[in-house]
Amino acid sequence: MGLILLEALLALAILLAIVWWTMFSGRKGGELHVPPPEDDKPASPEAPRD
Repeated sequence: MGLILLEALLALAILLAIVWWTMFSGRKGGELHVPPPEDDKPASPEAPRD
């Protein structure tokens, strides 16, 4: 009985370690900010209008 409890606690500890590693081991400054693509910018005021 004690061995089963020990194994369950070890499995829980490994699960918590994996979750902790996944959540908190990212980049120091967070995710990189990607500038928007050039196509999404509005047309300049000098563009000819129809």
